[in-house]
Amino acid sequence: MNPVYNFSAGPSVLPKSVLKKAQDELLSYDQSGMSVMELSHRSNLFSNIIEGAERLIRDLLVIPKNYKVLFLQGGASQQFAMVPLNLMVKNKKADYVLTGSWSKKAYKEAQKYGNVRVVGEDTINHIPKLSSDMFDPEADYVHITTNNTIEGTAFHEIPDTGDIPLVADMSSNILSTPIDVSKFGLIYAGAQKNIGPAGMTLVIIREDLIGHASDAVPTMLDYKTQTDSSSLYNTPPTFAIYVAKLVFEWLKARGGLTEMEKQNRDKAALLYQALDQSELFYAPINKEDRSLMNVPFVSVDGDKELEATFIKEAQAYGLETLKGHRSVGGMRASIYNAMPYEGVEALVEFIKSFERANK
Repeated sequence: MNPVYNFSAGPSVLPKSVLKKAQDELLSYDQSGMSVMELSHRSNLFSNIIEGAERLIRDLLVIPKNYKVLFLQGGASQQFAMVPLNLMVKNKKADYVLTGSWSKKAYKEAQKYGNVRVVGEDTINHIPKLSSDMFDPEADYVHITTNNTIEGTAFHEIPDTGDIPLVADMSSNILSTPIDVSKFGLIYAGAQKNIGPAGMTLVIIREDLIGHASDAVPTMLDYKTQTDSSSLYNTPPTFAIYVAKLVFEWLKARGGLTEMEKQNRDKAALLYQALDQSELFYAPINKEDRSLMNVPFVSVDGDKELEATFIKEAQAYGLETLKGHRSVGGMRASIYNAMPYEGVEALVEFIKSFERANK
C-alpha cells in the first residue's frame, strides 16, 4: 500500500512528529494527569504553553519588540472585519490590492466601514505591478494577501507603501520563508495551513496601531482588549495553541525559516518542472508570481473528464485532496511546510505515469 500524502489546502497536513507528541501527551500533559484540552487557560501549565508559543514565534519571525503577538479565534475571515474596525478610523479610507478570492472577501467586508479603493488591476493568474505613488496618502492602511490559496499566486516582493501601514493576510504562506515584519503594520494568518489545526488565528500588530477603535466596536473585536489580556480575555483555543507551539518547536529544530524556505523552494521547483514538461497538464500562473505553497494545474485541453479521472486515480495511489477549488476547477497541490519532499516526488511520479497511460 502506498503511503498517504495529504495535499489539502486547509485544514492541511501537520508534521508527523508533532502529531505523535500530541498523541503521547493527550491524556496527561507534562505529567499533570490532565489533557491540554482540560487545562484551565488561567493555569500555570497553560501559561507556560502560550508564553512559550509566543517566545518561539517571535524568535522564528524575528518580531521587533514594538509588535504584539495575539492568538485569537474566528479565523482570517474575522480579521476581514477586525482590521477596518480598528485601523480605518482616522480618514475612513483604505487601499486594497485584489489578487484572488480571499482578498476580494476582505475588500467586501471592509467596504462596510469606510471608503475602500482598489489599487492595481484585479488579477487572477498574476500579481499586479505596484509602486508607492499608486497608494492614497490619506489611506489608513493598505491591505494585501501575500499568497492566494485558490489561485496559486504570491507576492515575492513586498510593495512599498511609505508611511501607510501595510496589512497582510498571510494565512497560506506564513512561516514558509523569512519575512521582515517591520515592513508591516499588521499581519494575520489562519492557523490551518502552516501553523497548526483550525481554530486559532495568529495576529502580529505594531503597538501604535492599537487603541484607536471606537466605543461602538464590540469588545472582543478591539485589538486593545486582546493585547491588554495577552489573548486571554476569554477562553482561547487552548489545544490549537498547544499544537502551534509544537509546530514552532519543530520548525526551530529543522533550522528555522531559512532552511524551511530552501526545502519549500526545492519542492515547488520539482513540481513546477514536471508540469512545465507535461503534455497533458500545465500551471496557469505567471512564472514570476507562482506560489511556493499552492500549485493549481489544469488539463491543457480543458478536459474535465480527464481531470476527474486524474483525481480519482491519484487518490487510489495515496495522493489525497488534489481536487481544485470549486471556483477554478482542475487540480491543486498544497505543499505546505509539513509536506515532505517524498510526497511531492510521489505526485510527480504519478503525473508522469498518468501521462504515459493517457497519451
